[in-house]
Amino acid sequence: MTLGQARGWFLPSEQPMNQPLSPPAAPPAFSVCVYCGSKPGNQPEFAQIAVQVGTWIGAHGGQLVYGGGRNGLMGLVAEATMAAGGTVVGIIPTALVEKEWAHHGCTELHVVDTMHERKRLMADKADAFLALPGGIGTFEELFEVWTWRQLGYHDKPVGILNSLGYYDSLMAFIGQVVAQGFMADWQTELVTLGTEPEALLQSLVQKAGFSPRAKVELI
Repeated sequence: MTLGQARGWFLPSEQPMNQPLSPPAAPPAFSVCVYCGSKPGNQPEFAQIAVQVGTWIGAHGGQLVYGGGRNGLMGLVAEATMAAGGTVVGIIPTALVEKEWAHHGCTELHVVDTMHERKRLMADKADAFLALPGGIGTFEELFEVWTWRQLGYHDKPVGILNSLGYYDSLMAFIGQVVAQGFMADWQTELVTLGTEPEALLQSLVQKAGFSPRAKVELI
């Protein structure tokens, strides 16, 4: 299966299965891939952050690309994007659909065979990447897309939303890695850290306008 050939579609219930929705009047102004938790976290502010991110993307005519889930912050950012007028592309492996975690209300929901195919397709469809609070799945996706940028597979901007200091300890650890000689400063500069959702999103979208075509076929 080649990149971009999803195994199938799940669409809103009123649409025939495996048939795409009518195309939007205009293509999205930009596309942001958001990595975040499938749980809401213990603080209500995390949910508010996810809603802010989705609302900004939708209100600015953008497209959300994400993991296709309906739970936790994932579901919140998707719902907020659509509520604000944006489009949502969910990409999810079959195993998670079978657990009934898929968000069937997405504008597009691609069902793929493997996690690797999921991440490649998400990277292909995104102009920029943003990590919100999440667990080990979010960390893995963030570090992978960061590594891909370091290796030159893409030059799309990568952001970390450090609201409530969620990523303070992680960034302190990264500083230790640099101090011990396992990373260089230029590698840390490949990621943009921010605490305000709107300001960080605006920065990432502006930077994305100058990104060359990604070499995702090498990933």
